[in-house]
Amino acid sequence: MASTTKVSTMAPDDKLKKLISAQECDPFSVLGRHTENSRNIIRVFLPFCQSVSIGVNNGPAMLRVGNSDIFEYTGSQEGIDEHYQICWINEQGEQQIEYDPYTFTPYIPDYDLDLFSKGEHWHIYRILGSHYQVIDGISGVRFSVWAPNAQRVSVISDQNRWDGRRHTMCNLGHSGIWTLFIPGMVVGDLYKYEILSRQHSSIIVKADPYAQEFEYRPKTASLVARQSKYEWQDSAWIQQRTQSNWLHQPMSIYEVHLGSWQRTDDNSFLNYRQLADHLVKYVTEMKFTHIELLPICEHPFDDSWGYQTLGYYAPTSRFGAPDDFRYFVDLCHQHNIGVILDWVPAHFPKDEHGLRQFDGTALYEHEDPRLGEHPDWGTLIYNYGRNEVQNFLLSSAVYWLEEFHLDGLRVDAVASLLYLDYSRNEGEWLPNRHGGNENLEAIHFIRKLNSVTHAEFPGTMILAEESTSWPQVSKPVSMGGLGFSMKWNMGWMHDTLEYFNKQPVHRKYHHNELTFGLLYAFSENFVLPFSHDEVVHGKSSLINKMPGDEWQQFANLRLLYTYMFTYPGKKLLFMGSEFGQRQEWNHKHSLDWYVLDYPLHQGVKQLVKDLNSIYQQNQALHHFDFNEQGFQWINCDDREQSVLCYLRKYNDKLCIVVLNFTPIVRENYKIGVPENTTYKELLNSDSSYYNGSNIGNENHLNVEDKEYLGYPYSLQLTLPPLAGIILVPE
Repeated sequence: MASTTKVSTMAPDDKLKKLISAQECDPFSVLGRHTENSRNIIRVFLPFCQSVSIGVNNGPAMLRVGNSDIFEYTGSQEGIDEHYQICWINEQGEQQIEYDPYTFTPYIPDYDLDLFSKGEHWHIYRILGSHYQVIDGISGVRFSVWAPNAQRVSVISDQNRWDGRRHTMCNLGHSGIWTLFIPGMVVGDLYKYEILSRQHSSIIVKADPYAQEFEYRPKTASLVARQSKYEWQDSAWIQQRTQSNWLHQPMSIYEVHLGSWQRTDDNSFLNYRQLADHLVKYVTEMKFTHIELLPICEHPFDDSWGYQTLGYYAPTSRFGAPDDFRYFVDLCHQHNIGVILDWVPAHFPKDEHGLRQFDGTALYEHEDPRLGEHPDWGTLIYNYGRNEVQNFLLSSAVYWLEEFHLDGLRVDAVASLLYLDYSRNEGEWLPNRHGGNENLEAIHFIRKLNSVTHAEFPGTMILAEESTSWPQVSKPVSMGGLGFSMKWNMGWMHDTLEYFNKQPVHRKYHHNELTFGLLYAFSENFVLPFSHDEVVHGKSSLINKMPGDEWQQFANLRLLYTYMFTYPGKKLLFMGSEFGQRQEWNHKHSLDWYVLDYPLHQGVKQLVKDLNSIYQQNQALHHFDFNEQGFQWINCDDREQSVLCYLRKYNDKLCIVVLNFTPIVRENYKIGVPENTTYKELLNSDSSYYNGSNIGNENHLNVEDKEYLGYPYSLQLTLPPLAGIILVPE
């Protein structure tokens, strides 16, 4: 190659000037190989270089056009490969070689583009984003992004010095998708998109919405994702999941924030593989059936706990790579533990590198703040009326279930999806086309989400965190419902904690806070949640919500858990609550594991473990969690003594639950029973085994042949203080 480049006397025409000023939306019409006025031309745009030639072995030199950074070769094409290399000397005198990206035809099948524009492409994550490919024996990365209102979109990276003039993408027309294959880029390369807005001619730099890996925060670049090499070992789990009926299966969920369950001695994060090894062992010991993870979708701000998500296709790099997370899920499955992920399609943060004003317009969000902003959270609301936005979210759900074998998604903030006036005053929201406050587009999205995931991934679950009285949240779409598998029972949680917060002497005046929930307990498929939201922001930990001295606090907590595990509905308990952590949850530190050195905390932990076992082993306690066939009051009216008694049953199997919400021992307490048989205590939360006072009943309890409160037989019991007992026929 010559050390200097000859200069063409031809000045750049208007088309080239547009390229130089980085405003060209069709770079393939200018760059690469062309025939113009009977001339065969090869043209490249290379800032910061001294000389350019084609090929690596003293190939033909290219002429600089005027004093621009455009170089041209005009002449014979003989011997020049279809995908030729460009060799140039940069301003430091260093030689660089790369294939010309503008010899690779920009192509996405019309079928994919059409499905995406209709909002029906569940696997669009395989098309959009960055994907390592080999084309005609040449390796590189295909980039594709949706930005319909952009004048120009470029890939910026280390390869082009983050210069948006170098790798301008091709606009695929009405689809709004831009694409470019860049040879030589490899897995792990950092990149972003530089977007010239057609709206206001400003330049915007954005991370890739479809990126499957990101830089470690606080850095914000996307990474060309590694191709998964993980070999799954969970086929037996997936097979049984497909065939099982979760409606009638026990489900006890351990809710976990991975960044604060455990940490290293220097307060650093454990990685996915370390967490898997420790957490699976612990959850197996405690006999929970599922782990629910607070969002691990990539997020910029630790304090959001993952609920302000930007990477809807990327496990956060805080804990390792995507294959490390696959190991986490796989190990759970190998130990018969399901994995549910919290997922946030209701809103997204305003970070400049994220989705906000992505192509210079309100693309993913609504333009009008009365529709497009959450006043409580300072976040933006998706425009569910756009097919491509729905597709972005639906494909994300499919991605997690398919690529990471997840067993379900818990959808956050569903109430904010359903209501246009959610947390808004009069005049701060816009009604729908019928004049109502229902978000019709979001409702359509929810139903599509549930229909698609249940059809594509049999046995998986979509759970709703929904706090209002919206009807049929967990009823099938075919019946007019929203189609969720289950719904969090926020009313039960609120009433129960309000009741337990009362001093026992006052509880008789609030008896209905416990009994009212049975009026609607079977209207939905309910999960009973004591979640992270109840142990932060000054609400105090569960143990500190309990009244009385230390002994009474722990007795109350054991009673609370006995009530929860025998009440109709699936169970959810946030980490640390299972051993009575005193401190409020702090996401910046590990749980206070040291408290397990103390007997009262050990007792709570042992009780939760035993309740999990009893709940799972006794069909009466779980088979009809969602059906009134599985529940019957024995006595719900003893408010004066603050006692509840009920049956859980399945066919001929039953459990009798008696709960004493005062510290008074009730001697000779009489209840009605349905069978003339001997009963035994299966569990007593006051047992010395749990560090209680060990007041209870003999191993064999004989019934009396006397009718009581509508039951043909009766039983005399000793009710321990602030405790629950579970009785079963021998």
